[in-house]
Amino acid sequence: MNHQTSIEKMKQMRLTAMAETYYNSLQTGMYKDYTIDQFIALLVDQEWEHRHNKKIANLIASAKFRDQTTVEDIDYTASRSLDRNVLERLTSLDFLKRKENLIITGLTGTGKSYIAQALGHRACLMQHKTLYYNTTRLMDDVRLARTEGTYIKLLVRIEKADLLILDDFGLNSFDPTVRTTLMDIVESKYDKTSIIIATQIPVKCWHELIGEGTIADAILDRLVHSSHRIELSGESMRKNKLKTVQNNL
Repeated sequence: MNHQTSIEKMKQMRLTAMAETYYNSLQTGMYKDYTIDQFIALLVDQEWEHRHNKKIANLIASAKFRDQTTVEDIDYTASRSLDRNVLERLTSLDFLKRKENLIITGLTGTGKSYIAQALGHRACLMQHKTLYYNTTRLMDDVRLARTEGTYIKLLVRIEKADLLILDDFGLNSFDPTVRTTLMDIVESKYDKTSIIIATQIPVKCWHELIGEGTIADAILDRLVHSSHRIELSGESMRKNKLKTVQNNL
C-alpha cells in the first residue's frame, strides 16, 4: 500500500486532520495499537473534531465581537443587581430556541456589553450564527449600503443570524433612516430569531427616543413585550477596577 498516496488523496478531499493523524500514526507506529475498526473510528473522530472546532472559530470571527468574553468569567461579586440564577438560565440559550429577545440595561460600566458578548460567545460555541454590532456603527453601515445598493443584502445577512446583538443602543438620535432600518430589522427577525440589546437608556424612554408614534409602537410591540430583562445598577466596574489598581500601586 502506498501510504503517501492515501495521505495526498485525503488532503485533496480536504480531510486535513484525518491525513495528519494517519501520517503521525505511521511515523510513530501508533496504528499497531488499534484494530482496523478502532483506527478508522480514530481517524473519523479527529476529522470531526477538527471541523467542529474550525466551525466554532469561524462563527466567533464572523460575529466580530469587540471583546473576547465568556460566561465563565462573569463577575457575580460586584454589587450591580445581577441575579446569578437568572443569568445562568439565559446561558442555556433556551431563549434562542423560543425566538425570544433579551434587553440588558444599566449605567455605563456596569457590564452590559460584557454580558451581551459573553452570551454571544456561548451561542457561537453552541453553533448559533451570531452578529455583534455597535448600533451607531451599524447605522453607518446601513447608510453606506443604501448608497451602494446593498441594503437588502445587509438586511438578509442580519435576518439569517440566529442571534443579533445591538450594543450601545439609543446613544444617538433616531432619524428617519435609523427608525426605518430598526423597523426592518425587528420585523425581519420577529418570531424567527433573537435579538440582545444592551443600552444605558431605560426601556420606558424608548418610545420617545424612537419617535414617530406608529413606528415606535410597532417596534416596541415586536421587540420589548416578550423579552427577558436584566437591569444592572451600581457604580462603574471599570472605575472600581481602576481604583483597585491605583490602590495597589
